[in-house]
Amino acid sequence: MARSRGFDIDLVLDAAMGAFWDRGYAETSAQDLVDGTGLGRGSLYNAFGSKHGLFEAALRRYDEQTSAPTMRRLEDEGRPAMERLREFLESVVREETAPTPGRRGCLVVNSAMELAGRDEKVAEVVRRTFERMENALTTCVRHGQAEGVIGADRDPRELAQYLLSSMYGLRVMGKVADRQVMSGVVEKVLLSL
Repeated sequence: MARSRGFDIDLVLDAAMGAFWDRGYAETSAQDLVDGTGLGRGSLYNAFGSKHGLFEAALRRYDEQTSAPTMRRLEDEGRPAMERLREFLESVVREETAPTPGRRGCLVVNSAMELAGRDEKVAEVVRRTFERMENALTTCVRHGQAEGVIGADRDPRELAQYLLSSMYGLRVMGKVADRQVMSGVVEKVLLSL
């Protein structure tokens, strides 16, 4: 019979996610994870195998918590497509310019920049996130084309990729740019559709 864990895995992943989000993968020490989760090293390593295993699990949890609600809003066919796309981009501006310490940005984007180029497991998590978001955007663009507000002669997948790269660009800009600049970018992106 398997031994039951004596902790709530979701709470542990949330705490680890916060540590990685604040410091990045490389700068987060085992002691940071122990301090943040309240678990001993042995418990963490028994549950996740390694710091990297814990990071992957925390990154997947972040993706589930942030991407799924965004995709549901994009796929809400009860609202006009352009309204959904505007909300999608403006939500990034709000999140990235919120008065939070350190402007942490998006953990998926941070992970892509820090690790995805040399860590295939992290790259796969990032790639899956990007693909799901691209699919949701493609569907929304198609609805916009059917509504006559996005040019029907344009490839919906290519427009989705453009919107995705614009959104992730806003995430990076959010580290240093102000709200007005980022809102101007949103307007130009939407006008280009």
